[in-house]
Amino acid sequence: MNNIQMLKLKNKLGTKQLPTAELLIDGARAFKISEDGRGVASMANMLTMTRIHTAMGAASSMRRMVNLARDYSTRRKAFGKILHQHPLHVNTLAFMELETRAATILVLEIARLLGRQEVLGKGKELEDEAEVLRLIVPLAKLYVSKQAVSVVSEGLECFGGQGYIEDTDLPRMLRDTQVNAIWEGTTNILSLDVLRAITKSSGTVLKCYHEDVTRRIQAGRSNAELQEAVTTVQQSVNNVLGFASKLSPDLVEMAARDFAFSLARIYMGALLLEHACHTDATQMDIFTAKRWCEKDLAPLCTQGGHQNFTQKSMEQNLALVFDGYLHPSRL
Repeated sequence: MNNIQMLKLKNKLGTKQLPTAELLIDGARAFKISEDGRGVASMANMLTMTRIHTAMGAASSMRRMVNLARDYSTRRKAFGKILHQHPLHVNTLAFMELETRAATILVLEIARLLGRQEVLGKGKELEDEAEVLRLIVPLAKLYVSKQAVSVVSEGLECFGGQGYIEDTDLPRMLRDTQVNAIWEGTTNILSLDVLRAITKSSGTVLKCYHEDVTRRIQAGRSNAELQEAVTTVQQSVNNVLGFASKLSPDLVEMAARDFAFSLARIYMGALLLEHACHTDATQMDIFTAKRWCEKDLAPLCTQGGHQNFTQKSMEQNLALVFDGYLHPSRL
């Protein structure tokens, strides 16, 4: 074992089918596989792939739960009616379906862009796509993983008490889904990674993202049903980028999560609008795009706005969190 000892298996919340061990590495022989100081850089491609896999796994858990809950709604009777005859229940399922469709189209577009990068030659278009891909991979991982927890949790509620019974296997789905928001970078870590991608490229990543969103929604401008949604996406991306450009570096870090969520929702909206403009798009594709764009696409600007991202609010946050804390000397 090259002086690597397995001390114990971790007792995890979920993903128990994938054992995780605590290892003791003492005197193991190591091999240098990268240049000095380039360790993290040499892992970049691997991290990209694992984050894509995580986002896809999260999206698939959403789809599975939605399908199960939808089928259950045609069988279970409550208050004298089958569940799907209750508008409130269907409204909950519609929220879950909308999030699932948006997550799916995002991860599949990432797979398409990745494939183009791997098999095609170089060119301006591919270079721009590479910049966009660098940004939307962490966006997809953080946003889809986070939403999957919400959707799967809602799904358990759709089954009532049965959703809490281990015999149904539904609780395991929730436990397994939770890990996607943790491994390969938590939501906050990936939000900071988005900022690093923008800073490292001197803003080129964000410029390519903006151009890509604008290009994707262009076809919707001539569609009367989609014009309002197109305007919403365009205004949202302009507002978010304009808002972020006015924040100082320390305040941008404070706003990183809302910034990342805004970029993710806007890009999903652009993809759904682009899909709704295809010649083979259905009326439900159009409805999905419109409904998504009715959401708050720019929480960075709308949830408190400038007043939430100031030096004063940063200090107030710290005071709020540690109000009544028993060990103030540690601060």
